[in-house]
Amino acid sequence: MSDFLLELRSEEIPARMQKGARAELEKLFRREMGAADVALNDLTIWSTPRRLALIARDLPTATEAVREEAKGPPESAPDQAIDGFCRKNGVRRDQLEVREVKGRKTYFAVIEKPGRAVKDLLAEAIPAIIRDFAWPKSMRWGDASISTESQRWVRPLSGIVALLDSDVVPCEIDGIASGNTTKGHRFHSDGAISITSADDYADKLRAAHVIVDHTERQDAVRAGAKAAAEEAGLVLVEDEGLVVENAGLTEWPVPLLGRFEDDFLDVPPETIQLTARVNQKYFVCEDSAGKLANAFICTANIAAADPALVVDGNRKVLAARLSDARFFWELDQKKTLAEHAKGLERITFHEKLGTVADKVERVAKLARWLCEEGIVKGDPDLAEQAARLCKADLVTEMVGEFPELQGLMGGYYAAKEGLDPQVSQAIRDHYKPVGQGDDVPTAPVTVAVSLADKLDTIVSFFAIGAPPTGSKDPFALRRAAISVILLLVRNDLRFAIDRALAEVTGNYKIWAFHQYTTELQELIEDENPVHIIFGPGSIGLDRSAGKIRKFAGSWGVGEPIYSVVASDYIFEVADRQDLAVNFENDPSELLDFFADRLKVQQREAGVRHDIIDAVFVLGGEDDLVRLLARVHALQAFVETDNGTNLLAGYKRAANILKKEDWSGEQKNSLSYTRENAEEALIAALDVAEPKAGAAIDAEDFEGAMAALATLREPIDAFFEEVTVNDSSADKRAARLALLTRFRDAVHRVADFSRIEG
Repeated sequence: MSDFLLELRSEEIPARMQKGARAELEKLFRREMGAADVALNDLTIWSTPRRLALIARDLPTATEAVREEAKGPPESAPDQAIDGFCRKNGVRRDQLEVREVKGRKTYFAVIEKPGRAVKDLLAEAIPAIIRDFAWPKSMRWGDASISTESQRWVRPLSGIVALLDSDVVPCEIDGIASGNTTKGHRFHSDGAISITSADDYADKLRAAHVIVDHTERQDAVRAGAKAAAEEAGLVLVEDEGLVVENAGLTEWPVPLLGRFEDDFLDVPPETIQLTARVNQKYFVCEDSAGKLANAFICTANIAAADPALVVDGNRKVLAARLSDARFFWELDQKKTLAEHAKGLERITFHEKLGTVADKVERVAKLARWLCEEGIVKGDPDLAEQAARLCKADLVTEMVGEFPELQGLMGGYYAAKEGLDPQVSQAIRDHYKPVGQGDDVPTAPVTVAVSLADKLDTIVSFFAIGAPPTGSKDPFALRRAAISVILLLVRNDLRFAIDRALAEVTGNYKIWAFHQYTTELQELIEDENPVHIIFGPGSIGLDRSAGKIRKFAGSWGVGEPIYSVVASDYIFEVADRQDLAVNFENDPSELLDFFADRLKVQQREAGVRHDIIDAVFVLGGEDDLVRLLARVHALQAFVETDNGTNLLAGYKRAANILKKEDWSGEQKNSLSYTRENAEEALIAALDVAEPKAGAAIDAEDFEGAMAALATLREPIDAFFEEVTVNDSSADKRAARLALLTRFRDAVHRVADFSRIEG
């Protein structure tokens, strides 16, 4: 068995591409070896900024000879078919064998594939891997780059090391021949480094100040940054993404701590951290009190003779970036958030949904409504104020530089402006939660604005016919729905979600009517009121008051504009497709969308899918908090012995009723002497049914389950002692009716037929 080493050396590979490059190298190597029937065992893939390396252990020295047979056309087939079969299999006609197959003479090709040296296979595979390598971005270089046929690589390829044990695997591509020499660190190593085999590759590079194992470099960055912070009496703000990036930028990482001027700390800490992280790839530190310190940690790619010089150079660059951040911070505060918010009129939210200012208007109305209706126990005035200002920071200089700070900067500016803390908090956190796992706001004003924002987004995009389809969700509506669910559950908000959706739809209709009547008004110069016909009803626009008035008939029926009636003529707009709008959402479509998201969210939270279905199939439930309480109580119940046995009894009863196709009811006129087990089941149902019903009405779902549990023993005894399919028609009908009653009692809690087990 032999070990194979492949190193592809180039100019600097961007850190963000190295993970994908490792996966691509492994995929292509497996492809080439698989095509040659070479079995692979242990594969190691490494990357540094200047090289990709692969080590394959325990390769065979040669492949085994293979004999293959291919069945061809019958002997009587046309010459063209026989010749095509020969070409496909690489044989001549005189090499074909004729055999009997079901009474017909048929051609067979017998192909002998001799074994080949793995060294030769590798020599063919390496150029193929390089040619087929897929980079997110690649380039051509040198004189050959004038041709589109020239070699492409992420950066100019400069060397290939290919060794099978200690032997060079000879190959060449684009004038670069394989060998056994590589280069070490750009500054700490001179000349070529001779590699003997895969075994000494990493050690020889380490001696040349190159840590070729990317995971080892990540460990060095992580540990070195933490040690540098602790030595200064600080705490490192951990950032695993930054660890990986710094390891991808360096071959010999050396974390160093530096300081910046104290007065930069007047800028919000998130701004400093983002400036250091995004622009310079620096870590930041906190003091013992958890406040941001005036310290940064950079990762040098050299072991400097005087580290202070390296730190000072990095400090100057960071100071320039922080000066820009401080300038934006001070400039933005020269205008109030309300003044910034006027700029939202220039930002399109969506071509069919108007500007961000239009969206803010709808969100403000809904946030106030949520508080006024008592759904959210917040101050309506503060909720409306926060909603009107929640997007204002989108037009600030700071958010223009760092979009990740949207909301957060608005909260800071609101606090600096002296607005109510509930308002600044709502502006800061109204984007939360951003899907599963994120922090869920609990402050009432924040909850109102966050709910309003997400509900408006969902309803609006459904209204213009842009719901998620399949795997496509360009407007992140599924994530928004999960966020709404998390807000409702975390804050125990008790209301019918269809009621809120109806209110959002109403706000959207009013906005849409205003948009379209305004545009139509501009088309008609007559001074009389404009009437817009919507199917069976109409809407009037009183120009003097600038308000929409309802006329006879229903409005917003979801049909396009047919015509505009003015004084003495009809202005036809049927051909103006851009003036057609869907004014009505299908309530069931939105409710089904939320139901699907709730199922997904609960499955991710560990709730069994069959339990969810057992409750959902009952229907008629629009209070998500109550519905989830029932789901959780049911899951806990079915995992007990009582639940397991009751489920078995239920399924037995349901199967009998299904087999008998029973739809009748027990009649009082039926008279026969009931068996003890029948009497016991009837008595148990007489007690359990009202108890379970009362418990469900009181939302005591654990109590409802406990009531059902009392039916376990009576139903077991019934099946043990009673013959349902009795020869007496009266007895059979009565017993089937009793099983129907038992099934229906269980269905008051959930449809047990959906539960597995």
